[in-house]
Amino acid sequence: MKAAQISKYSKTIEAQVNEVPVPDIQDNEILIQVKAAAINPLEMLIMTGSVKLIQDYAFSLTIGNELAGVVEQVGKLVTGYSVGDDVYTRLPIEKIGAIAEYVAVDISAIARMPKNLTYEEAAAVALTGLTAYQGLHEELNVKSGQSVFIPGGSGSFGQMAVPLAKSLGLTVIVSGNAESRDRTLKLGADRYLDYTTEHYEDVLKNVDYVIDTLGPTEFKKELSILKRGGRLLSLRTGPNKRFAQDRQFPFWKQTLFSMAGAKYDRMAKKHDVEYRFIFVRANGTQLKEITSIVEANEVVPALHPKRFTIDEVNEALQVVATGRPKGKVIITF
Repeated sequence: MKAAQISKYSKTIEAQVNEVPVPDIQDNEILIQVKAAAINPLEMLIMTGSVKLIQDYAFSLTIGNELAGVVEQVGKLVTGYSVGDDVYTRLPIEKIGAIAEYVAVDISAIARMPKNLTYEEAAAVALTGLTAYQGLHEELNVKSGQSVFIPGGSGSFGQMAVPLAKSLGLTVIVSGNAESRDRTLKLGADRYLDYTTEHYEDVLKNVDYVIDTLGPTEFKKELSILKRGGRLLSLRTGPNKRFAQDRQFPFWKQTLFSMAGAKYDRMAKKHDVEYRFIFVRANGTQLKEITSIVEANEVVPALHPKRFTIDEVNEALQVVATGRPKGKVIITF
């Protein structure tokens, strides 16, 4: 079978398409024939070695973190799934490899595909859906009646985070481009700020939670709109001491992450705000809940107009790495 692989960490974003054996499955795994796999900024972080302190890999490494496809084979201990079922997954971080014709996946990481989505659309949902779910439930521990602001929330993350936040009873405020206003409001956002005409730091205050999708350049402005005791959760800015402690990393790693995130922790403390960083993990049980939300709200993620084959994987990677994709970039099989 074909698989998109790297042989080392490198600043050059480039994969090789290799012929490799179809994986054997363990008793608690299923073999998925991949129909579609998504490319995320996470791919660049993994390929460059930027997250090797969180998760280091052996080589050759098949890349790709989320996929949708058809059950091809079922392990001896697997119940509830049969050959021919349509499924999707965010792969366990320690065993990625979505950009391949077949993938062996632990049963704990998969869910049935939402009935309203194609393979390509379902492949675009798992990672962002789980990021939104774990961010709202576990990192922010949100409560009904409170407010959340998502700067840059008009993209693929916002498409999942907005309806999920609304289902939890939050007031949802989003900033983004003008073209995405109607779609985002339809998903349930209570207020939408066009970033080209409205500066959120000038019009918002006393927000309970901020979910940052933009990175370090926005950190000060995001802190300025939070109420005292609020929480700032970032997908981009970087890990800190709390992140390392929550994951029970060894002491030397906790020390490194404490040093790396010290500046952000100090800034947050000055504002009496708690800073958190998220690195999403696989969870099939949560993915089943996301499926229900996607179906109930008829969520359909925006996809980049061109579909790429595995042989065009480097072109697809460059769209994500250097371009502005118009939705999630998808490899189809």
